[in-house]
Order: sequence, then structure tokens, then C-alpha cells
Amino acid sequence: MKSLALQIYRFAVVVAIAWLIRDVAVRQRVQGDSPVVAGEIVSLLPEAFALRPDDSARDGLFVLNRAGRELGYVVRTQPACRDIIGYAGTTDALVVLDRDWKILGLKIHASEDTTSYVNDIALDRRFLKKWNGLTWDAAAALDLKAAGIEGVSGATMTSMAIAQSVKARLQLSRDQLAARVPLRLAARDVALLVVLAAAGIMAFGRAEWRQRWKRPYQIALLVYVGFIAGDLIAQKMLIGWARGGVPWTSAPGLLLLTAAALVVPWASGKPFYCHHICPHGAAQELISQIRPKRFQVTLSADVIRGLEILPGALLFFTLVVAMVALPFDLAGLEPFAAYVIRSAGVATLAVAGIGLVAAFFVPQAYCRFGCPTGALLNFVRTRGATDSFSRRDAVALGLVVLAFVLNVNQLAALHWIQGVP
Repeated sequence: MKSLALQIYRFAVVVAIAWLIRDVAVRQRVQGDSPVVAGEIVSLLPEAFALRPDDSARDGLFVLNRAGRELGYVVRTQPACRDIIGYAGTTDALVVLDRDWKILGLKIHASEDTTSYVNDIALDRRFLKKWNGLTWDAAAALDLKAAGIEGVSGATMTSMAIAQSVKARLQLSRDQLAARVPLRLAARDVALLVVLAAAGIMAFGRAEWRQRWKRPYQIALLVYVGFIAGDLIAQKMLIGWARGGVPWTSAPGLLLLTAAALVVPWASGKPFYCHHICPHGAAQELISQIRPKRFQVTLSADVIRGLEILPGALLFFTLVVAMVALPFDLAGLEPFAAYVIRSAGVATLAVAGIGLVAAFFVPQAYCRFGCPTGALLNFVRTRGATDSFSRRDAVALGLVVLAFVLNVNQLAALHWIQGVP
């Protein structure tokens, strides 16, 4: 029971961090640098007290009362419609809907256009009420000319840009929701399923069989998974999924591979992905097999302890990048994108090259002392009945606390802007 509780704790740590990253990413995407505040829409929804970002293709905000009950919905035209420009710039309009997805009215949130033009539109109640009573889909399909929506006198370009952006913004989300790709297995997904099956045999099959086919299998991993498919698990991918969503229907094979990489070590204790699927790990082991023994370097215990800090430090840095949305390409932290040579960056190629050179002298050097993804997968791996709460579990809890603090700080800043106590 103690071992099971510890394993549940470790998986919960990973899930909690992923949820916190997702939560803050949705707020950053929907609210941006100019957050919408509940007070702006009180004239249309008098009980509006707070706004909650919607994690869907609508990319809007649920309007809540003091009790947390949903009153309606609000969606903004910017930045999605930044290409629709009025006389001198874009205007960010708010479309406020009730619980039945019918439009209650429009409000102007912000504008880069001429101030006097924007003020004229805000005072023209007739123009802003043209959409009232329309459903989301009806407004998205609206023929502006046929509906009699004309520009405000003296601010024609600015007002028509607002009208066009309202239609375009609602149409964009409607089309995205309608265009959800149905689940289907492509040839690439089937190939990954074959890789998973082969990895299962190499991990759990008979020892003599595994030993006989180990080298050909590693070469096959390097060629197909690495250079042909390029489907490698990396921090760039995991953070992208946490922030933007999991590709349930578009990449089921890669999703199943990632699930197996997490669940199999958690359930069996075997380092499934690192030892039996990762092409970079296979490349390092192949190098070790052809290296003359005289070139192998034995590191001291102090050096090993120092180097073992690096993967955890990289996970810490990755978490900060994900939570704060720093402009840093996480692909440069790991070598995996180097296998897709046509799009590999200099940093990625450097990490890959240094890791392979180091593996010539120290077996699995990158896996042991440089891989944050490997550290994550190793964290959830069970170690049997003798396993106990260790320093890595305490560090993992510290990362959860860090993610929580960064999330709360971002939410507190948003509430401060919105004037919510």
C-alpha cells in the first residue's frame, strides 16, 4: 500500500503540473495583454462579477455571478481579426451572449483607431444593437449588406471594420468547432503501433531472443523512429500539449506512444521508452558497443552527483518557460528535433552532437546527465516494495508549488486589473 500510494502521488504530481500549465496558458491566450474585465459588460449582464476563460475553439470567456453561476459568454474580436483594419487601426469589440448563445449586444473594449471615430460608434446605440437577438451561428453567417448594417456616419471605415471583425471572429470559432477531425488511424499511426508492439517484445520477451535481436532493433529505431518518422517524446511536445491541447484525433499513434511511455514504467518498473523506443538512446548504446574499452571514462562519485542535477534543473527551467510563456524554443534544450534534420536548429544539433560524443567516453552520458524528458519518465517509474519517499519526490513537490505560485500570481494580477477582490 505504501508503494502504491507513492506511485499515485508521483502520477498526481505530473497531472497537477500539466493542469496548472494548461490553466495559465488558456488565460494567457484568451485574455492576452489587455484583459477584459467584468465591469465592461455589466450594462448587458447586470450580475456579471467575474470571467472564466473557455478552453475550447470559441476562445472566449464565461461570465459568472458572485456565486460562480454562468450568466453568459463574451468573445473578443482581437487578436484573431488583427488583419481587419478600420481607418487607422484595429478595434477590439466584445460580443456578449446570454446562456442560450444569443447576442445581447456589442461593447468596444479597446481600439488603435482614431479616438473620435471610436467614440462616435460607442454613442451610436443603433449600430451596436444590430446583432442583438442573433445566435452565434446566425451572426457568423450574416450578410452585412442584406441585414442593413451600414457604417456610422463620420466613422464609416472604423464601424464597418468592427462589423466585419464581429462576423469573422464568430465565423472562425464556428468553423473550427465544425472542422474537428474525426479519429482515424493513418499509416504513420499504424507504424507507431508496430513500434510499440516491437518495444513490448523487447521489454518483456524472452531474454535470449531479446539479446539476439537487440542491435538490429536499435538500428531500426534509429532509422525509422528517428530519421523517417521523427516521432520522439520531448519537452517541447509535452509542454505544447499541456498549453494547447492533446491531439486526440490527429495524432493517436503518438498519443498512445506517450501514454505508454508514462504508464508502462509506472506499472511495471521498466524504463520502457528510454530503453526500447528512444532513437537517441539507441544511438548512444550503439556507440558504446563499437567503442574500444580503453576510451571509456570512469567518473568519480562527486562528479556523477553534480551532473545528475542537470536534468532536474532543465525541468525547472522548462516549467518556468511554460508558465510565464517566455520566448524560448524548448526544442533547443534536447537533441530530439535534430533527427528531423531539415528543420533542426543550431542549439538542437549542438546538444545532439555533444551528447553523442560524450557517449563515446561515458556510456549513455546524455540519458544519465542531460535528458529532462528521461528524468520525467524516470520519476514516475515504480521501484517496487522497497521504494520510499526520496529527495526527488520532495523536489517534484517543490515544482508543483512553483507552478501553483506562478499560476496564482498570474490570476491575482488579472483580478487586480479586473477589480475583483
